[in-house]
Amino acid sequence: MSIDQRTRLQKDVRDLPRDEVFDDLIPTALATHADLAGRGASYKNAPALGLRVDDRSLTLRTDGSTMTMVAGLEGAGVVAEMDADALSDLVQDSQSTMGLAMTSRVQLTAGDINAWILWEPILRALLDGRKVHESGDIEFVGLDGEPLDLDRTFTPEDDKEEIGHFLAEAGFLHIRGVFDESEMAAVADDIDTWIERATPDDGESWWATDEDGVDQAVRVLFFYEKSEALRDLVESDRYQWLKEVTGDGHEHKGGAEGLVKPLGIVKGLSDLPWHKDCGQGRHSYACSGMTCGISVTGADRVSGALGVIPGSHRANTIATMRDRELDLQPRMLETETGDITVHCSDTLHRAHPPVERPRKVVYSGFGLPPLPGDEVKPNPRYSREARAELTDVQDRIQAADNPEADQRYAPGRGR
Repeated sequence: MSIDQRTRLQKDVRDLPRDEVFDDLIPTALATHADLAGRGASYKNAPALGLRVDDRSLTLRTDGSTMTMVAGLEGAGVVAEMDADALSDLVQDSQSTMGLAMTSRVQLTAGDINAWILWEPILRALLDGRKVHESGDIEFVGLDGEPLDLDRTFTPEDDKEEIGHFLAEAGFLHIRGVFDESEMAAVADDIDTWIERATPDDGESWWATDEDGVDQAVRVLFFYEKSEALRDLVESDRYQWLKEVTGDGHEHKGGAEGLVKPLGIVKGLSDLPWHKDCGQGRHSYACSGMTCGISVTGADRVSGALGVIPGSHRANTIATMRDRELDLQPRMLETETGDITVHCSDTLHRAHPPVERPRKVVYSGFGLPPLPGDEVKPNPRYSREARAELTDVQDRIQAADNPEADQRYAPGRGR
């Protein structure tokens, strides 16, 4: 079974000048994928997109069922202004529409942030040939040809072929009984220790604000290096066997983050909304990795269980929220202490806020090996330092938005 969705080589990424993008790359993409992108834009009823870089601009719009490009911004429902390096990253999938907003590299002067991110799957249709998801595109079929039971859970003793097939079809797994309570208690103690040591400016933690206005650390970055108890478990065969269920040669990333999920959080990156891990970009270079959640305390409907949308890893759809028109239905993965959840990096998932008791979880995972002939270079926009700076991402997104927009294009609303 394979979950490898990569279509680009990292060695091919270069700094594209604005005029090359406007005069060559986009026209060439239109010559190949204008109908596919136009169909997607029409299906999503997306406003025309204007792109401005310095003193030059263009607009992408649908003309019937196809997409066309015109000079200038006349008729553009959403206008994004950016520097040439940001445009280069956008068209090469080095950063997504939301990724540019999260890193303060785009400013919307017409339309709103929802209309801007609505264009992400459309741009991927235009530039990468990925059809925008439409209702009915995805079915779930078991190895026996019968409908797949999406409520199924597994144990490490179950058939690996069935586990791999389920992951490829559904985009997630729930593995029961991997670690025991004493092992999880040791990891929980380490999380508590590092949460207590965290400070808002340490660059090694994320913070959130509760309903009483109290700021508190909610995520310990670089936890793999900090917790010997976790390293012993992650390096054991009880965890490492997961990398073999796909046949794609996944490798452990050698990293992890320890999370606490307190009650009453109202601001900050604690209870993350629906998103894909590739929502900032680089789907075509890295997906699909396997993100593994180790249930340190277990999670249910009142303690903030993980939510997933089965099949969303196979859907070219909005990656930084749940489009309410999406026909794929969410599920909540209720776990016991010591269970592991797995989701593909391009599966839509969310952290449900706990309402009765908090919980703890550790996230680690497995990435794909380099494609043959590729040269993988570290991307500073996805470095440890850049990840640490995401604690203020909500403010950055708000700053990129157009305050005069009327929010007409919010996904799922009548347009």
